[in-house]
Amino acid sequence: MRIAMWSGPRNISTAMMYAFANRADCAAWDEPFYAPYLAETGLAHPMSAEILAQHETNPEIVAQRCLGPIPGEKAHFYMKHMPLHMLAQFPLDWADSCVNVHLIRHPARVVASYSAKRENPTLADIGFAQQVAFFQRFPGPVLDSADIRENPAGMIQALCAEIGLPFDPNMLVWPAGPRSFDGIWAAHWYHQVHKSTGFAGAEGPMPALEGENAALAQAALPYYQALAAQKLQC
Repeated sequence: MRIAMWSGPRNISTAMMYAFANRADCAAWDEPFYAPYLAETGLAHPMSAEILAQHETNPEIVAQRCLGPIPGEKAHFYMKHMPLHMLAQFPLDWADSCVNVHLIRHPARVVASYSAKRENPTLADIGFAQQVAFFQRFPGPVLDSADIRENPAGMIQALCAEIGLPFDPNMLVWPAGPRSFDGIWAAHWYHQVHKSTGFAGAEGPMPALEGENAALAQAALPYYQALAAQKLQC
């Protein structure tokens, strides 16, 4: 099984990647279209030079690898993707051969977390509009990160049942530290998840945003709500 997990930034997408990779039968790939996206757009992101130097920048080659041999000859392949990385000219037919899953998080939490790592984010940077478009093209289960953090076992079991993958309790715990399949950008973005040994507990109060960040979260809210109306329950 090839699983394409579609998410915006500052979600629990890396923790989900670690959960699947902790199965003995599953390989993982971390945002393979990030480098092609940066190469094509020329955007200045943290560690852009290192990303472009260390990762494949040709989207055609990345797309071929999405359908190529699974690393380690594993039975399953978990690919962490972001809809915002998929520019109009990038190939997408490979996703028709995947089980597509959509991971969402309340935009106030996304904006608060993202702006702490990269200032002045835009609606395009946080990917909510792009994710709705991808859900319409590649429908599949929708997971809310708040539900996973509140009930990891229940939600991961529900997801496995939904996509026809036997549940493995190893998906709920993993060793702390970086992974060999982490993108090089982990040095900037993954400090917290590298400390984790499982999904974090239930989230606290909604962050209080001001000014442009508050306006950004409000602009993203209708897209989040559209996807949240479809979310998986356990």
